[in-house]
Amino acid sequence: MTDTLRPADTAVADAAPDSPKTLKRSIGVVGGTLLTLSCVTPASTLFVVVPDLFGSLGTATALTIAIGSLLCIAVAFCYSELGTLIPSAGGEYAMVSTMAGRLAGWLVFVLSLLVVMIVPPVIAMGTADYLAPVVHLDPSVAGAAVMILATLAGLLDLRANAWITGIFLVLEVVAAGVVAVLGFAHSERGLGSLTSMQVAGADGHTDTVTAMLVVSGLAIALFVTQGFSTAVYLSEELEHPRRNVARTVLATLAISTVVILVPVVAITMGASDLSALTGGDISSMVTAWSNSAVGTFVSLCVALAIINAGIVMVIQNSRVLFASARDKAWPQPVNDVFSKLGRFGSPWVATLAVGVPGALLCFVNLDTLYGVTGVSVTGMYLLVAVAALLSRRGHHKHTPAWRMPLWPAMPVLLIAVLAYILSQQETSYLLWTGGITAAATLYWALYLRPRRETRWLVSIPEDAQA
Repeated sequence: MTDTLRPADTAVADAAPDSPKTLKRSIGVVGGTLLTLSCVTPASTLFVVVPDLFGSLGTATALTIAIGSLLCIAVAFCYSELGTLIPSAGGEYAMVSTMAGRLAGWLVFVLSLLVVMIVPPVIAMGTADYLAPVVHLDPSVAGAAVMILATLAGLLDLRANAWITGIFLVLEVVAAGVVAVLGFAHSERGLGSLTSMQVAGADGHTDTVTAMLVVSGLAIALFVTQGFSTAVYLSEELEHPRRNVARTVLATLAISTVVILVPVVAITMGASDLSALTGGDISSMVTAWSNSAVGTFVSLCVALAIINAGIVMVIQNSRVLFASARDKAWPQPVNDVFSKLGRFGSPWVATLAVGVPGALLCFVNLDTLYGVTGVSVTGMYLLVAVAALLSRRGHHKHTPAWRMPLWPAMPVLLIAVLAYILSQQETSYLLWTGGITAAATLYWALYLRPRRETRWLVSIPEDAQA
């Protein structure tokens, strides 16, 4: 429904008090890729999320991540085309609202809000494990501290944060490289082990990983490289978004896949036995392959990577909340507060609104957070694929934009696969996510829809339309 689309003014200083505010275009492809890669945070994902996959999938972990990465190519194509058509800080919800209608866009917004609120604390709670060589901290307390630090950094200028996160990113890539080299150098098994589908059972015996377990694990595997979508959230601050959004999305996916998948293959081949692999204690493996000094270095690099991820995720998430207020998703007093821009051009109230609750979520059960995130990411990708299927209707067919190859086969295939993955998730996680989505639909029906002329008015910057 293109009637949901309206231009936002291009200069905050010159805008009328009640007109929509926009963010400053200040970064190019390199800066955007650094920020987006930092949100994918390959090393912290490798050391915090992947160990749980090793615990359930064993030697099939690399295969599952590889399949997830292939699916993400289709997802990235959808994001690239839609992100160049609708370059808005609202990300998924702006794209889906414009292509598939206001209700679909609102539901995508709720799913994306779930993801952006849950993922940072999930990653942040891993900090304590990797600071252990230096200091012992409670995981929840350490995670909350990381979230507060990331929130303070998120209040700064975006260009300054690009440099900070770029430096941290180099350190985490070095850590991932060290793990890959050590794993391959101490290989205990050949490449055939990557498809052997084995995991150590609770009784110490070897169990077989079924195809259904691999399919179920794909929801987390999609989450492993999920951060490439940050390029879309930053599209209002990217120079020449029609060209640079697609470049940033695709470059980030390619780099992050290599940085994550190669060490996973090395760990699978280099683990001393199946029990060590299933245990997923990568720090202990690194120490066994080298010495305690190298293990400590890698652990500290990972801790910095987690802090780096927290900073970028808070930046991304605050832009989503800022855009929702600018697009009148809430009662006017709430919109006025969340759309405020601070001294450095960042949406400071929105930054605090995502950072502080993120610190509190560090005290919630981790398994529940993982499950709800996996379902939310899969559902969000499904709706984005639907929007991509509708992206060449009407005047959008002739709008200058990056266009994906193999359309419409690519989004159709993606919709079928993602729907099947959703059907294989645990019922409790589906119920949690479904309940939140139902509440959001009720809010839409009772508040947003009756006020369709004044609420939920999705906008894109005027300079991006030119």
